[in-house]
Amino acid sequence: MISNYIMPLIVLFVLFYAILKKVDIYDTFIDGAKESFEIVLKIFPSLLAMVLAVNIFIKSNIIANLFGFINFIPSEILPMILTRPISGTSSLAVLTNIYKTFSPDGYIGTLASFIQGGTDTTFYVITLYFGSIGIKKIKYALWAGLFADILAIILSFIMTSYLF
Repeated sequence: MISNYIMPLIVLFVLFYAILKKVDIYDTFIDGAKESFEIVLKIFPSLLAMVLAVNIFIKSNIIANLFGFINFIPSEILPMILTRPISGTSSLAVLTNIYKTFSPDGYIGTLASFIQGGTDTTFYVITLYFGSIGIKKIKYALWAGLFADILAIILSFIMTSYLF
């Protein structure tokens, strides 16, 4: 019930604070909207390319064919393993499809849940955090992040096998 009131309370707090500080709320809002539109125009091509690539991987059988020789990894989990380091939203969509098809309580649903909870969007995090402060040489951050993701995926298989 509290969650229904949090956003309106935050908006009211910002409005009252702006009035208290004598800020022109409308003009400030319009300036912020203009800035956000420019940012969206700059990142849209990258987002479109990423969404297109992720959808091609998910909709095609390329993943299953490439990794078909690995018998202990269910082919239904492979799109999630490949999309999770790139996009949290895409991997969440894959997770939702897995839940619809296999149930959240089954082996594949539980494994997908462990992978979703244990891994991170490594490429997104590195791009966002390093890019926002202007670091161009990431040294070992990418490899450390991917190693942590691989370790989390392996532990997800171990934990799910233990539970089933």
